[in-house]
Amino acid sequence: MIDNIIKVGMADLKHTLHPGTLTTLGLGSCVGIALYDTKTKIIGLAHIMLPWSAQTKNNANKAKFADTGIELLINNMTDSGASKSNIVAKLAGGAQMFSFSSVSDMLRVGERNVEATKEVLQKMRIPIISEDTGGNYGRTIEFYSADGRLMIKTIGHGISYI
Repeated sequence: MIDNIIKVGMADLKHTLHPGTLTTLGLGSCVGIALYDTKTKIIGLAHIMLPWSAQTKNNANKAKFADTGIELLINNMTDSGASKSNIVAKLAGGAQMFSFSSVSDMLRVGERNVEATKEVLQKMRIPIISEDTGGNYGRTIEFYSADGRLMIKTIGHGISYI
């Protein structure tokens, strides 16, 4: 099942027509947002680092944030023939990579990323059909256009598909 494998970097997003595979490495507190058009099999993947673009001055990179990254990815996919009404989402990442004695909101980056992602997808009426989020371990993911499966590789937790 080796077709064109496209790497998505941190604070990056890409989409591809079928057949294709999108992959991103090292999701810690970052969230991988995998979008799949169930009819055209167009897939998109965003590797977001932070929840909200308005909370930082350096917000030129739209792919870095949940709010602007999801919107940009959906626009890119629909420009390539996807239909927003056929898009479903899968989420991975959002881990709490370090333990802190204080539970400061600023340190809960993973949790805040997941919350923002869910809020944006809900506003855009994109259903989340599965997720593998939270925990305290990193993830590497591969997203397949053939069937919309998301493979999640973790150290110590093996490989799973959602």
